[in-house]
Amino acid sequence: MTVPQRVLDLMHSPGIYFCDDPEMGAAQQKQMRLQQELNATMPGDPRRAELLHAFFAEFGEGAYVELPVHANWGCGTHWGAHAYANFNLTLVDDGEIFIGDHTMIGPNVTLVTTGHPIRPDLRERVAQFSEPIHIGRNVWIGANVTVLPGVTIGDNAVIGACSLVTKDIPADAVAFGTPCHVVREINDHDREYYWRDRRIPDDI
Repeated sequence: MTVPQRVLDLMHSPGIYFCDDPEMGAAQQKQMRLQQELNATMPGDPRRAELLHAFFAEFGEGAYVELPVHANWGCGTHWGAHAYANFNLTLVDDGEIFIGDHTMIGPNVTLVTTGHPIRPDLRERVAQFSEPIHIGRNVWIGANVTVLPGVTIGDNAVIGACSLVTKDIPADAVAFGTPCHVVREINDHDREYYWRDRRIPDDI
């Protein structure tokens, strides 16, 4: 990661900032070239692991990302150990994204840390703000989920497919919907059945 500290401080600090900073633009171009190189690697290419570590802020032991991945920066995203993401993950990571150990992310998920002021004159001046996303340990995020700026998802939570997550979700909860809301806690039924009436075999 070669993004200047001043640029990282600007994006990761609270408040409004403007994304027409020349140093920011130059640094992002370097990250985009690195991303293109990563997405062009073939399965089994030993360079892929090296590029994943170079592109992201952190890439934990045993973490795995199906390509392609699309990120504003890459250097704003921190992967825990053994985290997994399916294809077409989109990371609007001008702000930081923290993904916990053993978390699983389905296909076509979008994690968005950045927004723009509603006031029109500020948007014309390319004003934006970024708030971090925190995803806990052993979370499962289903396909086509979108998570918005500033959201925290607690450990072990399950987010149902196609949800729009606008607010924090507590640990050990099953949540889904638009907007996403807690439907129930993980319970004894879940310890016995893996899906509907399909029982978990005793020898697992």
